[in-house]
Amino acid sequence: MTPASRTPALRTFADARRWTLIGTELLSDAVAALSDTGYAAPSALPGWTRAHVAAHVAANAEALGNLVHWAATGEPTPMYASPEERAEGIERGRALPANQLTAWLRRSADTLEARMDALGEERWRQEVVTAQGRTVPATELPWMRAREVCVHAVDLATDVSFADLPADFLTALCDEVAARRATAPGPAVLLRTPDAGHVWELPGDGEPAEVVGPPHTLAAYLTGRDTAPRTPDGSPAPLLGAWL
Repeated sequence: MTPASRTPALRTFADARRWTLIGTELLSDAVAALSDTGYAAPSALPGWTRAHVAAHVAANAEALGNLVHWAATGEPTPMYASPEERAEGIERGRALPANQLTAWLRRSADTLEARMDALGEERWRQEVVTAQGRTVPATELPWMRAREVCVHAVDLATDVSFADLPADFLTALCDEVAARRATAPGPAVLLRTPDAGHVWELPGDGEPAEVVGPPHTLAAYLTGRDTAPRTPDGSPAPLLGAWL
């Protein structure tokens, strides 16, 4: 079985900027009415409350802002000083009162957007290093942020689902996650939309399990947010490991 059965759709810089704005709005709306009690409720991520998710997303905006600064000045500025500093920032943030946590989430998003707006065209080509150690052009930063706000808007476990995310974002997300999974051990899976307009293959041993569904269902499954899909014969879809 070969990976990359479908040529990935072209994901543009303008797409990523647009998806970031959409995801940020979904996230902001999702937390607008959350009280201390609401933030303390479990999120869709094991072991994390909604406050953990919100603090993580706010800290991510500030961390990506460091990379925008790197691109703007050429001065190496890591996303986080260390993994410990990253974890401590989330812990401090999730302990904030609801109004302060919501304000941080919105303020950090607005600041990042303003910094990206101010970055000149030439500086977008500057290479930076992500928290995972990948060297990427700064043009990759809006996609990283779009992925963060869109997926975590769902993880807040309010009333946002993958079905609320832009269809072209979901296709791009499936492209990326399937490509990453294709390079790691795991079960053989064939994923496709009902009209077979989009098909993704994950390599593995034996006959591939088939998972059919709309892009929002496949994106939820590929990112580990939905472990309940069924194959056409009614069997459960194989469990997938972590993708990041």
